[in-house]
Amino acid sequence: MKTQKRDKTSTLFNRGFQAGLSGKSRDDCPVKVIELRTHWMSGWRQGREAHWNGMTGVSAIQAHPALH
Repeated sequence: MKTQKRDKTSTLFNRGFQAGLSGKSRDDCPVKVIELRTHWMSGWRQGREAHWNGMTGVSAIQAHPALH
């Protein structure tokens, strides 16, 4: 059976969101390609916002529609 690969941009967004949610610095972004880095940074910004709003772990992920 074939496995369906996730879109790379959504994967980068999700990883950025997780990094932002856990309080990591945006300087920790592992992506060097500018076109792809923007997706990680967008996720990071939204993750930081969730972190500042007191959301943690599963509650933050469930509250974020792009992560479903």
